[in-house]
Amino acid sequence: MRANQIAYSFGACQGLLAPKRRHYSTWVRKWPSDLFCAPCQYLRIVSGTPTTSNQNQRRKLHSSHQTFALQRLTHVEVTDKLQKNEYTQEFNFEGSIKSYDSNQLASNSPVEDSRSEARCLQTAGMLYGIFDGHGGAACAQVIAKRLFNYITVSLLPSDLLQQCHQGGNSEKLLEPYNDKMQFYDDLQQLYDKSFSAFVEELVNDKKHKEEFQMKDALVRAFLKLDGDLSEEGKVTKNGEVNKRTLSVAMSGAVACVAHIDGPHLHVANVGDCQAVIGVLGEGNTWTAKKLTEEHNADNISELKRIVQEHPPSEKDTVISSDRLLGQLAPLRAMGDFRYKWSREDLLRYAVPTYGEKVIAPDYHTPPYLTARPDVTYHRLRPKDKFLIIASDGLWDLVSPLQAVRLVGEHMSGKVTLSPFRLPKANMTFNEINEALLQRKEALKLKPIDKNAATHLIRNALGGSEYGLSHGKLSQLLTLPQSIVRLFRDDITITVVYFDSDYLRHCPL
Repeated sequence: MRANQIAYSFGACQGLLAPKRRHYSTWVRKWPSDLFCAPCQYLRIVSGTPTTSNQNQRRKLHSSHQTFALQRLTHVEVTDKLQKNEYTQEFNFEGSIKSYDSNQLASNSPVEDSRSEARCLQTAGMLYGIFDGHGGAACAQVIAKRLFNYITVSLLPSDLLQQCHQGGNSEKLLEPYNDKMQFYDDLQQLYDKSFSAFVEELVNDKKHKEEFQMKDALVRAFLKLDGDLSEEGKVTKNGEVNKRTLSVAMSGAVACVAHIDGPHLHVANVGDCQAVIGVLGEGNTWTAKKLTEEHNADNISELKRIVQEHPPSEKDTVISSDRLLGQLAPLRAMGDFRYKWSREDLLRYAVPTYGEKVIAPDYHTPPYLTARPDVTYHRLRPKDKFLIIASDGLWDLVSPLQAVRLVGEHMSGKVTLSPFRLPKANMTFNEINEALLQRKEALKLKPIDKNAATHLIRNALGGSEYGLSHGKLSQLLTLPQSIVRLFRDDITITVVYFDSDYLRHCPL
């Protein structure tokens, strides 16, 4: 959740709605302290923003809220929580990828983010994906499990595609890593049927055989899986819809997928996950090369696209409060068929289960949402050292350049610190000197974590001008489940390391 989205939530707790999204700091300057409920007051304490209202005022406003007595975690307990889901995979075959690190820290229960990594067995290349769900975890989990198969089969040459269609190729399409999820048998049969139909469609498509383009293959895979999710959501038995496939269709997910084949990197993105390359320049300085553009209200071209796709009479309703139909923050997503199906389909399939409110206000000319990804190509160079793919839970807390510096200096065993700022006004020279000495000592420390994704999460949550703040980490890792989502989102990260020697000598 972005800081300005958090501020928007604060406004909602007092019935105040923002005409435009603003940064959190703007809101805390604008609003008096007594407008905030107890969790909001607590955020101000954690963030260092002073509060002037007394406890009695807060209790009068929100008598149901109680003061939080948070557990103080030890350093070992903090590390155990942060490292719980980390994973590292190293490769010993020739190619542009040496290894990757991944990790995930949940905020929602269950976690709504998913991730996938796999090696293509029938074609060259590796696939890495981050999937950020909303409206539940179902859609992100299903996409993470199925999308790579759709992409892989789209890359097959005609002979292998024909073998796959005829069932003559018994070998797998993919070798997944750290994959622990399995579908129910009945869902697996349904998903296999949809996938077989896609393979047959590719076999019969002459244009696919003759004019292969990587960008077209990625777009087709995304859209085809999204179309299958739609049809599966309408499957009925004895006149009743399958509530499991309907729940996948009604929830949604944004997705960022990278395909790396030697020096060739393609990134397909739908929504607000981001992919960033860490580039090491002259003088050992790090720069960040963004490969994605977020599909949200901060993207002016995306706003224009959506408005132009609907009648002029809807120009004031299609985007409201910086959200699609006033409800959905990402402006592209997979699933979310409550913004794609016709009103008739919603009345037939969704309303009996979810009620009339499943139909958004001012719902006149669907579809309002697309799963079509933007696809970016980048030719990897020796100075490209790694790729970071992450859900917006990370990017809400650090910038692309900060993330690149953190990973880059993690590689050289240093700790990245934020630019130095005086913590308070009117400090004495002795106090300033003590602060600088503390900062100097922090620079000598080696990273606590071997896994770069864990290192990113630790520093995103606990980083400060003086290094890592254990107190801040402890607070953010022990927030009650009822309010933790106000302070941090699910964070899922994959860091892919490139082989500079291979990229230096590989053919064009």
